[in-house]
Amino acid sequence: MKLVPRDRLEQHVRRLVGASPVVALLGPRQSGKTTLARKVLSGRAGELFDCEDMRDAQRLAEPFTALERCRGLVVIDEVQRQPALFPVLRVLADRRPLRARFLLLGSASFDLVRQSSETLAGRVRFIELGGFALDEVGAASWRRLFVRGGFPRSYLARSDADSLGWREDFVRTFIERDLTALDVEVRSRPQLRRLWTMLAHRHGQLWNGAELAGALGESYPTVRRHLDILTGALVVRQLPPWLENAEKRVVRSPKVFVRDPGLVHALLGLGTYREIESHPKLGASFEGFVLEEIVRRVGERFVHFWATHGGAELDILVTRGAARLGFEVKWGDAPRVTRSMHVALQDLGLQGLYVVYPGATRYRLHERIEALPVAELGDVLG
Repeated sequence: MKLVPRDRLEQHVRRLVGASPVVALLGPRQSGKTTLARKVLSGRAGELFDCEDMRDAQRLAEPFTALERCRGLVVIDEVQRQPALFPVLRVLADRRPLRARFLLLGSASFDLVRQSSETLAGRVRFIELGGFALDEVGAASWRRLFVRGGFPRSYLARSDADSLGWREDFVRTFIERDLTALDVEVRSRPQLRRLWTMLAHRHGQLWNGAELAGALGESYPTVRRHLDILTGALVVRQLPPWLENAEKRVVRSPKVFVRDPGLVHALLGLGTYREIESHPKLGASFEGFVLEEIVRRVGERFVHFWATHGGAELDILVTRGAARLGFEVKWGDAPRVTRSMHVALQDLGLQGLYVVYPGATRYRLHERIEALPVAELGDVLG
């Protein structure tokens, strides 16, 4: 299978590995963690352990004995399967001189993040890894990335049908296998699958747990717990509202998105661009696609949405120090300025507002508002 260079991400991992004794690379299965780690390890002293390999798992049964002798960069794949490693890693990370650095690969879970944060406090840095990003596949390929999503095997499949089949299998095995490996408590796996599908149909909408609980015949705490499981496993995103302006009654519930656009389309049963283009969730799916590209660039803690009960709203607000940028996402050939955009400019003190659309030409709509092709997002975000 053809490899897609992930230079920016690889450089980021190398930079953190050089600065911290332990780096944790977290992401869903098949998002490319092992391939990336092998590239970082290539050409330097080190060793790779795979906790799903019975031989490596047996070696790590005595973790201090196995790791104490290691030098250079030590990669430990599927680390969530060996929780006993974390106290040992704390001891090894504190050795002076530092004889080895550790790159941990794992499918994200609350317990993994909590345990590593508590045991390795001050010693570990986290990186979330999704599928391919726009700058990795090239701006000219954005439609393929939008349709198939960024999971390498889905994006690089020989046909749209093969890609959709892979994503449908991923959803099935995620529910049946991956959650078991993450050791999370799921009351009903079929109900979790139904919730995930319902979230795809409500992609980009405000969280309404009571409505979903009623539709599923479950209690609100169970539905909320299942949402948090999907969020912690990095397949769903809860986008928080911006709550700074106390003078207006603002929306306080998060918006919920399925993170990978290919999974959105698989859960909706859509396999081709033609099918997606005629579906009522087209605009919401495109908004989620743009959101993920922005989050990759600036980090999730700097990204919010904004909405008031009076009807004014902004799809995406990016805060970078004192600077604030707004992004409206519109599927159409000729986006127009709306009243909400003017309200957002004034109330939020935006330096600029970009209307991201699927066209090819960047042009000014207003003194501080530009129409921005999705392929040029990187030029704005840096």
